[in-house]
Amino acid sequence: QVQLVESGGGLVQPGGSLRLSCAASGFTFSPYVMSWYRQVPGKERELVATITSSGRFTNYADSVKGRFTISRDNAKNTLYLQMNSVKAEDTAVYFCNARWGTTVYWGQGTQVTVSS
Repeated sequence: QVQLVESGGGLVQPGGSLRLSCAASGFTFSPYVMSWYRQVPGKERELVATITSSGRFTNYADSVKGRFTISRDNAKNTLYLQMNSVKAEDTAVYFCNARWGTTVYWGQGTQVTVSS
């Protein structure tokens, strides 16, 4: 059974930090391109960051560049998103995504709320 389980979300103050994790199981993690997306109610899901299978290359949305860092540990089948200097506009449900060719898996999401 394929599973992507996000964790680490919660309430954080503006300017603070949070680290999200996504634990993968039920498939071979290492070949997959992994991404984090986020979604606010009433808006389309937005791509936040992507990392290649080896972890060598990453890409970020302009809105998070310089503040967020995506990484992966293929030995632990886990994807991470380090979120620093968070802003109120980072409030959203964050989803983990795995993609290999036409095969795509999604996690259930974890809520991140940035508020004082």
